[in-house]
Amino acid sequence: MESKLNQKMNKKIFIKTFGCQMNEYDSNRLCDMVKKIGFEKTTILNESDCYLLNTCHIRDKAKEKVYHEVGRLKKNFRFKKKPLVIVAGCVAQAENEEMLKREPYIDIVIGPQAYHKINNKIEEFFDKRKKLEETTFDAETKFSYLNKIKNNSNKVSSFLTIQEGCDKFCHFCVVPYTRGPEYSRPFDEVVNEAKVLSENGVSELTLLGQNVNAYKNNNKRLSDLIFEIENIPQIKRIRYTTSHPKDMTEDLLNVYKYSKKLMPLVHLPVQSGSDKILGLMNRKHKISDYVEIYEKLKVINPKIEFSSDFIIAYPGEEENDFNLTLDLIKNIKFINSFSFIFSPRPGTVASNLKLIDRRISIMRLEKVQKQLFDNQIKMNKNLENEEIEVLVENKTDESNKFFGRSEYMTSVIFDGNDKDVGNTVKVKINFSNQNTLFGESLNNFNKRVA
Repeated sequence: MESKLNQKMNKKIFIKTFGCQMNEYDSNRLCDMVKKIGFEKTTILNESDCYLLNTCHIRDKAKEKVYHEVGRLKKNFRFKKKPLVIVAGCVAQAENEEMLKREPYIDIVIGPQAYHKINNKIEEFFDKRKKLEETTFDAETKFSYLNKIKNNSNKVSSFLTIQEGCDKFCHFCVVPYTRGPEYSRPFDEVVNEAKVLSENGVSELTLLGQNVNAYKNNNKRLSDLIFEIENIPQIKRIRYTTSHPKDMTEDLLNVYKYSKKLMPLVHLPVQSGSDKILGLMNRKHKISDYVEIYEKLKVINPKIEFSSDFIIAYPGEEENDFNLTLDLIKNIKFINSFSFIFSPRPGTVASNLKLIDRRISIMRLEKVQKQLFDNQIKMNKNLENEEIEVLVENKTDESNKFFGRSEYMTSVIFDGNDKDVGNTVKVKINFSNQNTLFGESLNNFNKRVA
């Protein structure tokens, strides 16, 4: 039966997404869901009937950023009809009813494990004009519902959530409280969605999870999923993120021996180079475990490179602990890594710990980032005058320039052709900077010199 809302009128929804790749996936799926009740996505804020803010609780001052964003929205609509305002995501989960009390402009607050209820909540709001909050944990029902709605993503490179939640309880992390316990989607359900995405024109899939390598469903693990998706002809590249060192099992390491589509960049957060700090963080792994994984993979495939996440100036970090982190970065030569000064998250074990002096924290972060950036620059410099494989994602605004990514996720800008989009092409790299490679498709080069 057609919904009451759909019978009344067609409406437009504007979605703004903060944070991780999983939030981007969630936003796309929320868009797929609300189409069922008459909403179409718009990129023009002023014409929207509904404004949905998908929030992230990982970064500093996440809650305040939400209120600032809603404040800007109020100013934008002060002379227009107020849109329906929905706050979704991890901040919504953490703050729930408090958001409705603090900011009357917000109409609906909905957590990540309740997205399957969004259409009902929107219709209930329009029927009763009553503010609503929904933050129950029900991942199984959510994904069962999503499985019935086609994923319409048609980007060349797309995300696919296979696992949510976390049972690790790192002392700095809010994810177990905002996403709930670990849940792995049914194996066949994931494979079927991958096939739908490939039919939409997707060439590269990034499998997502808060602990993606903890995936387990009916004795099927991430390794089985990678091999199954590799059988889909249209899928040319496979990636996965984010992983935990405790779940880098032998079967997953061995995938790198045999898979022809799994990319040779391993994103494996280590957070610190000090066992003492890892213990304080409750990370459940030691640096020796991490280095062993690295060494095994380099033997399996010398082309493999690592990227990571680093929390700098975690409470209790002394100069020696920090130097151990620097040493690890120099030894493993991480590329494309993320580094941040520790900032406490409400409700976590680390939320009330004594912070390290801000000046010292900034100095340490600058040293770490310099080393990480030096690694990136050196890696990119080594690729100059080399030929590399690039998956072409789109044409840029600049005439005849195309954008793609290398096997290591590095951005590549090059001269190419419209027919290259969605395909992997050989690109000769002419020069580089810290973040980007610049070159020319060999197809173009061969035509030019013929």
